[in-house]
Amino acid sequence: MSVSESEPSGARERLVVIGGDAAGMSAASQARRLRGPDELEIVAFERGHFTSYSACGIPYWVSGAVPERDALIARTPEEHRARGIGLRLRTEVTEIDVARQRVRARDADSGAESWTSYDKLVIATGARPLRPDLPGVDAPGVHGVQTLDDGQALLDTLSRTRGRRAVVVGAGYIGVEMAEAMLQRGYEVTVVNRGEEPMATLDPDMGRLVREAMEGMGVTMVNGAEVTKVLTGDDGRVRAVGTEDAEFPADVVVLGIGVRPETTLARAAGLPLGAHGGLLTDRSMRVRGHENIWAGGDCVEVLDLVLGQERYIPLGTHANKHGQIIGANLAGGYATFPGVVGTAVSKVCDLEIARTGLREKDAHRAGLQYVTATIESTSRAGYYPNAFPMTVKMLAERRTGRLLGVQIVGREGAGKRVDIAAVALTAGLTVDRMTTLDLGYAPPFSPVWDPVLVAARKASQAVEQQR
Repeated sequence: MSVSESEPSGARERLVVIGGDAAGMSAASQARRLRGPDELEIVAFERGHFTSYSACGIPYWVSGAVPERDALIARTPEEHRARGIGLRLRTEVTEIDVARQRVRARDADSGAESWTSYDKLVIATGARPLRPDLPGVDAPGVHGVQTLDDGQALLDTLSRTRGRRAVVVGAGYIGVEMAEAMLQRGYEVTVVNRGEEPMATLDPDMGRLVREAMEGMGVTMVNGAEVTKVLTGDDGRVRAVGTEDAEFPADVVVLGIGVRPETTLARAAGLPLGAHGGLLTDRSMRVRGHENIWAGGDCVEVLDLVLGQERYIPLGTHANKHGQIIGANLAGGYATFPGVVGTAVSKVCDLEIARTGLREKDAHRAGLQYVTATIESTSRAGYYPNAFPMTVKMLAERRTGRLLGVQIVGREGAGKRVDIAAVALTAGLTVDRMTTLDLGYAPPFSPVWDPVLVAARKASQAVEQQR
């Protein structure tokens, strides 16, 4: 097969972007805002059908809370093209030739291949969902939920399926959100989780609160169980999920066991990867050791400001910031991404789950000595209607009292309180200093002592006792 090659035209620079979602198209859009078409040609490759969409919103589209798929799309391909971005959908980049500054791409529909040269390259290949190599895992009725195409495929299956039994494999963010989606659609839901408790991003004592709440919602929680096979019926469709000890009937199976950075292209091109498999960049999001290559989004590792080392924390909030920073730098400016503290929030029905900073096992692995404090409080003044309970757990460094992490599980009004802790972590506050924070108060919004400050006071007392 002959392979054509495209060269930049005239004196214009050419920017090539691999990946058409948050980081990639944010970078392309920002670069286009700052540099006109006469100065910079932009070519973006996306292997799917959609661009610039909220993957985080897919569970809520599946549940019906978001009625239309297009509500999740921030900017359509047509809108990108109208702004002077040469977007090629259904086109997958299969090779990066760093030495000759070009990428090889294949059109998914025609199979035609071509080389496109670049002056500057942005790698925004995202993450790939973990799909276990198990018997039957590719059977009809087994779904991942990473892309809009995945979400549509799942909805198509639900519209054709008569049975009402769903098994969710995995109990992280995707798993608990998809459990909620299936509940909202009227399914009997079983969650099979190999961990001790759901939400491994929490400590087990906080994960237990999530499990108890989910069981109270009618979800069957199976913890400490490894899925070994997917069983099919005479029609070839999924009929059950099997572990070593049991089988769980299923008319539909949703895989929610996490993601890994999609760095196959980068690895093959010899670009630097970190301990977690993500691309390594400097603070300007430039790939280390490569003057004209940038990377952002779920394919990169980021600096953890609490630990002072790279970690893999894939979130859409990071990806959009990366794109803005890359675009500014591509246009000749200077912007940096300082790092993260690992803040995330989720929900399952009316239960809100939030965390930031380190868990106990993170602190232990890092060799940090720490104290913990766990308190129970309410989202509003106790006498005010709908004052829902919440539990707050806080970690602080034993000697210095430096805040290390916070986890929150509760009902309405609990989750976003984690932002107080995220700011405190970013500023490097001690738990003692946190107790004096001037937070907003009125009975409809908080007790006189906000729950986060109550936890900080208890943690401060624990630090003093250890001195």
